[in-house]
Amino acid sequence: MNNNTYPTIPYIGYKDENVKTPITFPAQHQEIQPGLEYKMTPQPIFEDPNYKPSGKLQDKVVVISGGDSGIGRAISVLFAKEGANLVISYLNEHEDANYTKQVVESYGRKCLLIPGDLRDEQLSSKIATTTMDYFGKIDILINNCGVQFPQNSILDISSKQLKDTFETNIFSFFYLTKAILPYLEANSSIINTTSITAFEGKKNLIDYSSTKGAITVFTKSLALSLADQKIRVNAIAPGPIWTPLIPASFSAQEVEIFGTDVPLKRASQPFELAPAYLYLASDDSRYVTGQIIHVNGGSIV
Repeated sequence: MNNNTYPTIPYIGYKDENVKTPITFPAQHQEIQPGLEYKMTPQPIFEDPNYKPSGKLQDKVVVISGGDSGIGRAISVLFAKEGANLVISYLNEHEDANYTKQVVESYGRKCLLIPGDLRDEQLSSKIATTTMDYFGKIDILINNCGVQFPQNSILDISSKQLKDTFETNIFSFFYLTKAILPYLEANSSIINTTSITAFEGKKNLIDYSSTKGAITVFTKSLALSLADQKIRVNAIAPGPIWTPLIPASFSAQEVEIFGTDVPLKRASQPFELAPAYLYLASDDSRYVTGQIIHVNGGSIV
C-alpha cells in the first residue's frame, strides 16, 4: 500500500518511532468470527505509550467479556496501567488472549483468562465464582463481546444466524450481569458496548443492529433498576473501529474502504476508544448513569 494513505500523527510509539494511524486498510478477510488480531494487517493500535496513569482504578477488579483483542484489549491494557486487575472472558482466541495477558502483567497487574462460549449461561456463573475465589471482589463489569454477520436482505438471515447473534450480543450481557451483580457493591460500575448502528441502523446488519438497540435500552433500564443500589450502568457506542471483527465480517473489498464514510474520514484505533470506558469506570463519572457515550468519528446521532 502507498504510504501516502498513512498520515503520521504526533504520537510516539515503541522504540521512539512514530505510530501511523491508517486512513484505509489493505484488502483482507478472515473466515471465522470473531476474528484474530495477530493475523490483521496492520495490527490495531491498542495502547498509547505516552499515557500517564494516575491510579484511577488502583486495585479494582474488572471482569470484561471479549477482552482478548480489539476494543477489549485496549480497555484491559489501559485499565491495567491505571492499577486494575483483569478477568478476561473470551471464546477461543488463545494466542490473542495470552498476549493481552502478557501486556497487562507487564504493568504489574494480575490477569485471569477464562475461555468459553458465553451463550452458555453456566459460563457466566463460572466467571463470577472464579473471580471471587481468586480476587475476593468485583468492582467493574464490562459487557463487550459481539459478533456480526452481514446479509444483503432480511430474507438471507437464517434462524440459526438470528439466534447466534442475539445469544452472543445481548443474551450474554444478561447472563454475565446476573452472575456478577450479587457481588457488586455501591459505587460499582457496569459498562456495555453498544454501537452507532443502534441509532443509525445498517441495511446489511439488521440482526446485529437490533441487538445493539437492545443493549442500549438494556443499559438505560438497568441503570434505573440499580440506581437505589448506587451501581452505575452506562454504555459506549463506537463507530467504525479497526478490530478483528472487521476482516472477519466484511469482504476484502469492504475492508479497503472501512471507516472512510464518517466525517473524520477514517476508522478509529482501539486505543482512541478505551479512555471513554475509563471515564465510566472511574469516580470521574460518579454522577453519570443510564448514558450512552458516542465515539464515532463525528457522525451525528
